[in-house]
Amino acid sequence: MIPIYGMRLMPLSAPSSDLPEGWPAAHADLLARMPEGARGAVIKVWPDVRRKLSPNGVEIWLRGADALLQLGRGEAVILAWVTAMPDVARELGEDVLADTATACLGFASRTSGAVIERIVETAPLAARRLGDAGLFQSYLRFLEHVLARAPRAMRPMLAQLSALFDVLTLGGLRRWADWGIEAHRTDYVGLEAYFSLASDASKAVMQAERKGVLLVDVQRRLGMYLRALWGRDFALVPTAGDFESRAGLRPFVSDHLLYLPDALDDWQGHSGLDLYRAQAAHLAAHMAAMTSAIPAEGLNALQMQCVALIEDARAEALAIAQFTNLRSLWLKFHATTGVGIAGVFDKIARSLLSRVAEDDLSSWLLAQFNQMNLHDYTSSRQLGILLYEQLVIYPYSAHSDLPSCPYRCDNRILWEFDELDWNVSTGQDSAQTRKYVSVTEMVNEVEVETAGSDAQEIWVQASEFFDDDGTSFNEREGKEPLAPPVLYEEFDNRLQMARPAWATLREVRAKRGDPAVADQILSDNRKITERLRHLLDAMRPQGAIRQRKLEDGDELDLNAAVSAAIDMRLGRQPDPRVMMRVLRKTRDTAILVLLDLSESTNDLAGGGQTVLDLTKSASVLLSEAVNRVGDTFAIHGFCSDGRENVFYSRFKDFDQDWDGLAKARISGAEGRLSTRMGTAIRHATSQLAQVKSSRKLLLILTDGAPADVDVRDPQYLLHDTRHAVDAAKRNGIVPFCLTLDPRADAYAQRIFGTRNVQVLDRVDRLPERLPQLYASLTR
Repeated sequence: MIPIYGMRLMPLSAPSSDLPEGWPAAHADLLARMPEGARGAVIKVWPDVRRKLSPNGVEIWLRGADALLQLGRGEAVILAWVTAMPDVARELGEDVLADTATACLGFASRTSGAVIERIVETAPLAARRLGDAGLFQSYLRFLEHVLARAPRAMRPMLAQLSALFDVLTLGGLRRWADWGIEAHRTDYVGLEAYFSLASDASKAVMQAERKGVLLVDVQRRLGMYLRALWGRDFALVPTAGDFESRAGLRPFVSDHLLYLPDALDDWQGHSGLDLYRAQAAHLAAHMAAMTSAIPAEGLNALQMQCVALIEDARAEALAIAQFTNLRSLWLKFHATTGVGIAGVFDKIARSLLSRVAEDDLSSWLLAQFNQMNLHDYTSSRQLGILLYEQLVIYPYSAHSDLPSCPYRCDNRILWEFDELDWNVSTGQDSAQTRKYVSVTEMVNEVEVETAGSDAQEIWVQASEFFDDDGTSFNEREGKEPLAPPVLYEEFDNRLQMARPAWATLREVRAKRGDPAVADQILSDNRKITERLRHLLDAMRPQGAIRQRKLEDGDELDLNAAVSAAIDMRLGRQPDPRVMMRVLRKTRDTAILVLLDLSESTNDLAGGGQTVLDLTKSASVLLSEAVNRVGDTFAIHGFCSDGRENVFYSRFKDFDQDWDGLAKARISGAEGRLSTRMGTAIRHATSQLAQVKSSRKLLLILTDGAPADVDVRDPQYLLHDTRHAVDAAKRNGIVPFCLTLDPRADAYAQRIFGTRNVQVLDRVDRLPERLPQLYASLTR
């Protein structure tokens, strides 16, 4: 079954005998519940839908129609859905059907049915102009952004969508819309004129945001161009990297797809189309020349840049050997020379492409390059290391010192690393019952000696229980008792008030796994830890530091005072800076990492790993990083099975060492049940409140929106989580959410704030990104 976010479908009745041919029996009553006009439209397009969509796509299409029918926003919305969405699915893939249905249900709380109808009607146009499912999802988020800031602008903007997409990228469209919203925030007449393209300001901003060549207009020509050269098809995918600036992302290769900017301006008199050809040919040359990834272990940033320069030249040389005119195509984009080491890179790249040396360094390198075996990819690494030895004297920044050539890629294809491959078993535990009993009941009950922390029932006696020899059972064989169940309030968005003592949180003892798994994680991710080592060392507190040679300080610098006295005796002008100040470089930070351990973490994330596997890896690497810096930290996790059973586990607490026990607990973590996030955040807030620290950070790692088995309204838990986050902020705690859900923009920013959320696009980068996030948040 395919879920449609935000709606509960009606019970189904028995199939009817007058259904169209091939109509699914599970939706037998859908036609009967539809208005007459919508029913006729569905019957009319049904044969075409069966040809365009797979059975799974048909199922999503029907469930979307059913959800919009129950939405109750009129027949026109359903008509638009059944007629427009098959074309969108054929253009971008069937996965966008569920995303669009979910977005439309969310739009219903902000706008009218007529506007939703226009959104669905114009969806095929947006799909054709964007050309990528990821960009279309960003377009849906853009529509939500406009509805949140200026709902009145949506209808006139959709009426002009064709004209806007003819000249603007998605990033340009967003900047154009933001300018109009800010300029006409309270001027409704001016707002409508702006979004109707009826004002001079609207046309001027649109012209300023206009790009030279849109990829969607030349995508087919570029595909034919590459096929003519290499005799094979290449998949070209647009990328939108210009939401904040007009500069797009650099081209790159990922998963055998060529990613190009969605629009390009002309470059120094050369057309944007030629630049597209140069970019596409360069990426295709890389794919044709590479047989495997270049080992990056032990290389620093400058070494990797040097190796990448040689590999770029090797790939282009192999392509030029087949297609001579590619040299002239690429060479005209090497006309500029940067400053510093970036200028050295530009000269090297130009010399290796043109085979004409410009200085002594390029002459030496060109001679070495001519002796290379171009068909041996390992030779690029060897020559790159030799080049590094010549350039190590230059100051280098991996972010700013880049070659100025506009067509070359970011070379991420060169540095693919092996992914972890674990198979961690998962399971589910039934809820425990804690029973408080008297001494008599405790004595007369037979204890199950084999019962562990997963026992179905735990008996608790208020007073200490002693044996005949006077020793306490707890001292002799007991375990540290877990905290009793805690009741927390829950915010009801419909009543706009908190329900007191509504959710029950139960702490459960974390299961122990194999600590060797955590050690293996550290071993397998040694490359990541090496990259982070210098950053983490710089964050470590330095203790007391004396600032000398100050005119105004806290105490006298005796050495400087003696020197000044000597100068005065010798008749020289003394240095007046005889004071010093002692600065204490210390850190007073406490971090609590709260892990979402719901059933969805058992989903595969790629490479044979589950989301839970990556979460464990990220937790281990983060713990190593925080432990290296010296901050106080804790690792906790949660899942839920209704409001009465919110389970909370402590893998490492603030007063515990980062040792084999903590590693074993993290290794034994399991994903199960649901995600009642608000209650878990309240409990984590109460734990952080007990820690004495001037700076407190609550870092939540989740893979989806809050949800639970006893909640049907998805907005209920979203509002409750936001209420819990606001309470944490009032307690001086900084909550930050790192989410793996690509659709999190629709809700995460409303919960945590725009600056306290980060959406991780590549789940497999989680183990590397989480420690980096900690470093940036606590620097």
